[in-house]
Amino acid sequence: MASIVKSLKLLADETRIRLLLLLQQEELSVAEIQEILGMGQSRISSHLAQLRGAGLVCDRRAGKNIYYALETDQVGAQLREVLRAAGDEIAETRQDSRALRVLRAKRADLSREYFNRMAGKFGRSYVPGRTWQGVARMLFTLVEPMVIADLGAGEGHLSQLLAKRAKRVIAVDNSEKMVEFGASLALENGITNLEYRLGDIEEPPIEEKSVDLVVFSQALHHAGNPQRAVQSAYKILRPGGRLVILDLLAHQFEQARELYADTWLGFTESAVAGFLEDAGFCRVDVEVVSRDEANPAFQTLLAVGSR
Repeated sequence: MASIVKSLKLLADETRIRLLLLLQQEELSVAEIQEILGMGQSRISSHLAQLRGAGLVCDRRAGKNIYYALETDQVGAQLREVLRAAGDEIAETRQDSRALRVLRAKRADLSREYFNRMAGKFGRSYVPGRTWQGVARMLFTLVEPMVIADLGAGEGHLSQLLAKRAKRVIAVDNSEKMVEFGASLALENGITNLEYRLGDIEEPPIEEKSVDLVVFSQALHHAGNPQRAVQSAYKILRPGGRLVILDLLAHQFEQARELYADTWLGFTESAVAGFLEDAGFCRVDVEVVSRDEANPAFQTLLAVGSR
């Protein structure tokens, strides 16, 4: 745990309090923090260096950017309470929260714009990790008809396959064009037990404890906060329900960020297992199920957990 005395000294500065309150809510780059706080890069970097040196924040590199977040294992409940109380006395924190909401919306807009452009083209375009071996392994986990939520469904090709056995499928995507195209395709194919809904996979528009199976098929690496998406999946599952994730194994193909609007360059098996276990899932199993032949040789992992 971070030193209480050193931490309190750092909290004597209002800017550092504002920074910690922001990073407690969202992982942010220096450029994004600049946008929210309206401060210069050197000033922000200086404060972040002090906070990192005290063990209060951690960082990770993603391509050309470095993202910062609150070091949750080091910042205990007592310090969080002090941080919250101090933040209540700083008027600017309310503006910071509004600016953070705007930033989150801008992030979502960038992803939505890409998928709007791709609507109707996914079936004819290469998508990393979309392999029939992986899909087949996922479908094999289905034992009986059930209510299924396909989160980050895109055009819904998988949703339509699932609908052949399911009682009902709810396909969720944050792209208006994807939802429109998928709903039209389902209607054209006479699929009546498939419903498309516009929404975010981190806050899916589905009632809590209402589905039997949640599927993330090559969707989690587009989430701003994968852990939050998995936690939301846990909430909408009935007791005994299952979560299935098909996604890319961690890779170094940086062009994926621009080519496919990927937020994350895949995940390690241990990271995905951690997402599920931290959300409350039990009987968690993660394994690599396929590998692309062509470079950059993406590998696909399959993760399963029960509520």
